[in-house]
Amino acid sequence: MSVPLTFLGLLERHPSHGYDLKRDYDAFFARGKPLPFGQVYSTLSRLSRDGKVVISDVEPGDGPDRKRYVITDLGATEVEQWLTQPVEPEPHLQSVLFTKVVLALMLDRPADEYLDTQRRAHVQRMRELTTVKRAGGLIDALLADHGLYHLEADLRWIEMTGARLDALKKAVRP
Repeated sequence: MSVPLTFLGLLERHPSHGYDLKRDYDAFFARGKPLPFGQVYSTLSRLSRDGKVVISDVEPGDGPDRKRYVITDLGATEVEQWLTQPVEPEPHLQSVLFTKVVLALMLDRPADEYLDTQRRAHVQRMRELTTVKRAGGLIDALLADHGLYHLEADLRWIEMTGARLDALKKAVRP
């Protein structure tokens, strides 16, 4: 997740204070991992330094002055480019799951036990995401579906790999 680009996108909707950006980010994108305020303001500082946002006005607040940030043409161009570029499709041909299985086989350790442990962890996470999907609104459901589909693909891979462990062991051990 690119916090700076997400902030720029939120600012393209309308000028905002740092507090408002954090609130919107946490509401739509954080999902259990809220941004620390320090990250919000350090990100805004870098965006300002790089000419992607400017401060439109400063209002007195209970603590520090409240600065309203506005996206610049440079920032809007960066958001446009980011939104139109596809995300690199996954999976990459190098995955931690694959690496652990191959190393377990190379080291004559029980790869099948690793796969069983991983399967249990995936099923548990699927249960958690299903609960989120049922209890939440549309945004939570769509994010949960995304995670569930990836976990289902991993589970299929775990099953297929488990069925091929003997052949894989012969391929990776001289």
